[in-house]
Amino acid sequence: MSRSPVPVVPAAPSPLGGDYAARVAFVVELAGHLHAYGTTAQRLEGALNAVASALRLECEPMSNPTGLILTFSDPGRPPGLSDITRVIRMPPGDTDLAKLCEVDRIAEEVMAGRLDIGAGHAALRALERPPTRRGDAAQVFGFGLAAAAIAGLLRLPWLDIATAGSAGVLIGLFWLLARGRPQLREAGEALSALIAGFVAILVATWLAPLNLNTVIIAALIVLVPGMSLTNAVNELTSQHLVSGTARFAGALATVMQLTVGSAIALALAHLAGLEPQVRAWRPQPDAVEWGALVVAAFSFALLFRSARRDYPLVMLAAVAGYLVSRLGDAAWGSPVGIFLSALLLTAAGNGYARWVRRPGALVRVPGILMLVPGSASLRGVMTLVQQQDAALGQSAALAVLNILLALIAGLLFGNLLLPTRRNL
Repeated sequence: MSRSPVPVVPAAPSPLGGDYAARVAFVVELAGHLHAYGTTAQRLEGALNAVASALRLECEPMSNPTGLILTFSDPGRPPGLSDITRVIRMPPGDTDLAKLCEVDRIAEEVMAGRLDIGAGHAALRALERPPTRRGDAAQVFGFGLAAAAIAGLLRLPWLDIATAGSAGVLIGLFWLLARGRPQLREAGEALSALIAGFVAILVATWLAPLNLNTVIIAALIVLVPGMSLTNAVNELTSQHLVSGTARFAGALATVMQLTVGSAIALALAHLAGLEPQVRAWRPQPDAVEWGALVVAAFSFALLFRSARRDYPLVMLAAVAGYLVSRLGDAAWGSPVGIFLSALLLTAAGNGYARWVRRPGALVRVPGILMLVPGSASLRGVMTLVQQQDAALGQSAALAVLNILLALIAGLLFGNLLLPTRRNL
């Protein structure tokens, strides 16, 4: 007895145009860009679900720091006839606010029907252009500027500020050199700490005493994974357990590499007979701290690759995050100041996304970056390794935990205070 053939049901057309394969390709391309620009798992998956729904697709995304799993089906066809699964291996993303805004604009244009899917896909592909020399120079300059600014915020002497800034520039040049060399990138954090340690040790040995560990941490501030730690705990509290666990492990591995690099620099200096002079001295007046705050905010705008028109907004968010935290610290203590700053910046970012219809990351990311516990975690591990004192390590770990708890509480309650209607 012969069986009748199963009828082939054509894919349901989207009101925005494009066949089923084209719609899937657009969402896959969109997911790759959002991941590459440092979007957290919960926001990336929410954005993909919103776009897929507008394109009449059923999408089940799963994001982690090193890849994506995307499963698609056509709701207009019987189950199993249109299922597509894409597994994409990707390196951990890096914040690029200008491209994130452009990706958001393209997705909004496609969902609104002002841009067809083919043109939207082409616009996304056009963003994959190589960095320009001017962009590379800005990144190197940003490394040095951020290091010097953080040293200024800590009120270090001028020699310490200059040393941190010079080491930061050298680290920026190293990462530019390592971009096309996978072996260098694998050991990049350790080699960067080695560079920062050697520069600080040579200055402290031959010129004048330094706040040695603080200068090394300031020089490495761009690589310190404070934002990764915060995002990891945020993902864990959002029940994105795989992504949060992987991101947390990656952040800890980065801290370990930075610590190992600085420890090797100190060990080699000892073997070479160098004896750096160390002091704890912070003589700068308030004016230097406030000037350094503005410089730090500008360096974040450079490092986050913001569009020029967004520089004032990014800088204002960074300054506001620091000031709210500082005022709250003076009034009620450090955890309360961090909580209030994270709460207000999260709500402000959600409000900006809701009313201006642009990514709230322009406000949220630079504002919260001033609060993250990256330098505290690195200092704690460095102290533990150098002095072999478990009590000091536990004290530093507790301080990092308090900062993380205050930050996460601020993020959660900020989203409750003013919920966002957009995922980016």
